[in-house]
Order: sequence, then C-alpha cells, then structure tokens
Amino acid sequence: MASYNKVVLMGNATRDPEVRQTNSGKTVANLTLAVNKKTGGEETVAFVDVTLWERTAEIAQQYITKGSNLLIEGELVQDPWEQDGQKRSKLKVNAHRMVMVGKKEAEPVAAATRADDSPF
Repeated sequence: MASYNKVVLMGNATRDPEVRQTNSGKTVANLTLAVNKKTGGEETVAFVDVTLWERTAEIAQQYITKGSNLLIEGELVQDPWEQDGQKRSKLKVNAHRMVMVGKKEAEPVAAATRADDSPF
C-alpha cells in the first residue's frame, strides 16, 4: 500500500523563531503557526509546531517575527518524548519550503527551500 505525506499551511507566526545549532552543527529553527479557519460564522484557530532546517532556518531567524504571514510546505512527523515516566508524542511539520507571504513595512519578501531540493 502506498502512502503520501505532504502538508501545505498558511498562517501567522505566533512568536519569533527559536534558533539553535544541533550537535552536528546544523541550524534548526522552531516556530508555531496559527492557522485560522472560518466555518459559517465561527472562527477556529489551529496552532501547528513547525521545524525549519539549515538555510531556511537562517532566513527565518533574520526575517520572521511574531505575526509574519507564512506559507509552509513540508511533511508531518511524530515527535516523541518521555515526561514523568510517560511516553508522549505530538505531530508537527518538518518544513521543506517556507515563503513569506505578507510583509510588514520595510520587511523584504523572501523564499527558501531545503538544501537537497527534493520534491518531497
């Protein structure tokens, strides 16, 4: 049986990206994207954790701030951890591509793709 894992989201960053270096020296950035949905007269918001890598993470650190409007393409990944002896996990998006959609005054518009340019 075949499977396919691709996610495309557009929303606003809820905070500035948290950027760090991995032990192997790769740059990684984490942010949360607020994605709004209107159904009838009601609006709901989904908060999605997103991980950006390498050059995309560096661009995010330089240009993304709370409220930035972003288009994210990537794949769903399971993020497991253990807390108080309990195994836990959550779904998050491992971004392959980020596009800054809207811009604040004096904010340049840029796009980034992952280094290996794979089509997913």
